[in-house]
Amino acid sequence: MRELLIYQVRSEFRKKSLFFSLVLYLVSLVFINYLALGLQHRFLEPGLWSALFWMALLSALVNAVAKSFLHERPGTVTYLYSLASPEQIILSKMVYGFLLCTLIALTGYFFFALWLHNPIQDEFLFVVTLVLTSFGFSAALSLLSAIAAKTNNGSMVMAVLSFPIIIGILLMAIKITKNCIDGLDRAASSDELLLLVAINLMASAFSYLLFPYIWRS
Repeated sequence: MRELLIYQVRSEFRKKSLFFSLVLYLVSLVFINYLALGLQHRFLEPGLWSALFWMALLSALVNAVAKSFLHERPGTVTYLYSLASPEQIILSKMVYGFLLCTLIALTGYFFFALWLHNPIQDEFLFVVTLVLTSFGFSAALSLLSAIAAKTNNGSMVMAVLSFPIIIGILLMAIKITKNCIDGLDRAASSDELLLLVAINLMASAFSYLLFPYIWRS
């Protein structure tokens, strides 16, 4: 699996298009909000900050993972399948997607805190939430990307299938973010954290178990 992960990273560094386009999207959105809302001399209301942050991050993370199988060339996919088992392939996709999503999420947080101020009081818990959310998106959307790649209209199928899972992960992340902004004790977020971890574990298990059957179809 390590060789597959290295291949994914090298492939991304050769193209450089996806990561930098997503970062450019985040930076542009934050800067537009900064100018449009007239925030040069006042702070953004914390609830609005949270809404803008997760709206921007949602699109970036989905696009980061959606290309996992949708943008792979048929010849490349066949070559990968000849080198490794389907379990190794899906694990490498999940790990690479997790690393990419985490990097994008932390980058988005940096620019939001830089230009739209930072209402987060418990930064450690918020960063943990970003990491768990990134893993959840990667684990769930990697499998859905493989399913969508088997259809004629992959992008549309990806959007429809991912909506229920994305909403579940996003609701937990938003609740924890609100607690981080309000400065509540971390115990107040324990239920949401456990549920987010449970969603991540189930998404990982389903992806690992079901991908071999998708691969054979």
